[in-house]
Amino acid sequence: MCISSEYMFLSMVILGPSNPKHLIDVYLEPLIEELQNLWHVGVLTRDSVKDEKFMMRTVLMWTVNELPTYGMAFGWKSVGAMGCPVCMKDTHAFYLQNGRNACHFDCHIQFLPPDHPYHRNKKAFTKNQCERKVARPRLTEKQIRDWVEEFSPAVEVPLSLPTDTGRSISG
Repeated sequence: MCISSEYMFLSMVILGPSNPKHLIDVYLEPLIEELQNLWHVGVLTRDSVKDEKFMMRTVLMWTVNELPTYGMAFGWKSVGAMGCPVCMKDTHAFYLQNGRNACHFDCHIQFLPPDHPYHRNKKAFTKNQCERKVARPRLTEKQIRDWVEEFSPAVEVPLSLPTDTGRSISG
């Protein structure tokens, strides 16, 4: 029921001349504060079927965006040789001779099955080369946690959350 079209909405930031670029956090900060509050504190909600009240908590499960927005919203450098958040340091992007821009040409082939004909195609992709590399396995939860723990925290002081917002949803 909650995934049917009448319960869904889409909000977006459209890139263009008035793009907020690195100031996107100004727009996201109220949303992040609200999501943290709804996760840690919750909001009193009435179930109209059971006629009971319960504490509802929310979570942002995923976002869908292209790489420039991904870079702005989540702080990932989405340009240059490490522009791919999947490949990270295992990318085989290269820099073009004349433009000195990073090129991710043929990087997508590694995600195809190893027996896919594109791996053997020397004419359609990088000249006279076969792409034999396969995508690395996805990182485990422990590997991600170990990697993240190497970084120092961006916020020294923990965020304080209100214990009660005085809000409730009732019908």
